[in-house]
Amino acid sequence: MIVARIDGERTPGFKLLLAIIVGFVLSIPLFSVYLLAYDRESQSREAATSITAGWGGPQRMTGPVLVIPYTATTTETELENGQSVTRTRQVARELTLAPEVVDVSTDIRPEVRKRSIYEAVVYDARVSGKARFAFPPDLDRTGVKLEQMDLSRAELRFGLSDPRGLGANPQVRIDGRAIRLQPGAARGSGRGFFAWIDGNVLAARPFTVDYSYAFRGNGSLELAPQAGETHWIVRSPWPHPSFAGDFIPSQRRVSKDGFAARYSIGNLALGRTLIATSDPGAPNIPSPADREPRANPYGPSSVADEGFQNAHISLIQPVDLYSQVDRAAKYGFLFIGFTFAALLLFDVIGGVRVSSVEYLLTGAALVLFFVLLLAFAEVIGFAAAYVVASLAIAGLNTAYSAAVLKSWRRAGVIGGLLIGLYALLYVLLSLEAYSLLIGSLLLFVALAGVMYATRRLDWTGQQAKG
Repeated sequence: MIVARIDGERTPGFKLLLAIIVGFVLSIPLFSVYLLAYDRESQSREAATSITAGWGGPQRMTGPVLVIPYTATTTETELENGQSVTRTRQVARELTLAPEVVDVSTDIRPEVRKRSIYEAVVYDARVSGKARFAFPPDLDRTGVKLEQMDLSRAELRFGLSDPRGLGANPQVRIDGRAIRLQPGAARGSGRGFFAWIDGNVLAARPFTVDYSYAFRGNGSLELAPQAGETHWIVRSPWPHPSFAGDFIPSQRRVSKDGFAARYSIGNLALGRTLIATSDPGAPNIPSPADREPRANPYGPSSVADEGFQNAHISLIQPVDLYSQVDRAAKYGFLFIGFTFAALLLFDVIGGVRVSSVEYLLTGAALVLFFVLLLAFAEVIGFAAAYVVASLAIAGLNTAYSAAVLKSWRRAGVIGGLLIGLYALLYVLLSLEAYSLLIGSLLLFVALAGVMYATRRLDWTGQQAKG
């Protein structure tokens, strides 16, 4: 009764204000769609974590590096009884020697694992490589002499950020002779495995290390280069890689059959020498959680700094449905505005009465589109869900508009408008770089059309009264 009486008295200006108010009211459920998408995305991440639990996390490889304990002499001056006293003492230190050249090859075999409607990308990787070690001729300039080193306790270390994924029986050979491997590091903490090195091998001449091992991981793989020259070749049948990190491939090939990438990295690009010193037990492979940028990446090198620069490869999913739904929901006001503008024109120009409740129900259906899109996308994929949700909402609003506007021809205009908007939105989601340009041009055309259609309209209703 009240709505009918107000509808009978309202002017075109009041009808416009009413449509704007209803549009703002609909912003509350539209904002709730953002929250719903965020919540479902959080649940998806938790599900992916549970799927990959026990398999192995995102992996970072380091090494091989040679770690040799040595004895250093330190001099300290202290003040005692008003006099300066100088004391000299022996302290244990570690020298880390990176190889001159490393050639490493990695084959990644991905697999998509699913649980209910959720999925995660895991992989098996096989690594094979060769490294050449030699003491530099100017070793004395580092302040460490060969006679200070305890070569009998030297370790050859390989780092892996999540050793739970390490496969059985890694193979390491020094000059063709197999050596026995052990987990972690002999001194201090370490992720990966190591081997004791015969001191006679180190003192005699340069030597080569051949190694191969397998491991499991999920999502991404990194290599932290440490050698004078690092050459890394990566191959995988996964067609959607993402190359990131501090270094990008010098060569790469990506196709529907997979990808291949080649990295060539020198120690000058790393900003450190092949020799570093540290306190005993400093870890040589920080985990991803430990990674923090150094204040001065070109300052003195230490073992704790290793692994901070990396070449990173992610096995990404081609479509992130939650980010797509979130982006689509940001255009919700565009749908509401265009549809309300069409209803308003039918109201103020076509002479068809459209009540505030009818605006509200039509807008509610437009908001429901994004909920349907999210719900169906988790089950049948984004593209198919978009078609289903857009046809359902366009059909619903067309049928409802036929009753409100009392004409299927007028309702066809609303249906055609919605189908056109949904098609345009899909293009905007596909062409992210041009979405602002296309959207702004569309708004310009729509505003020009409304201005032209209402150019002679009396918004205040004063002429009708006169």
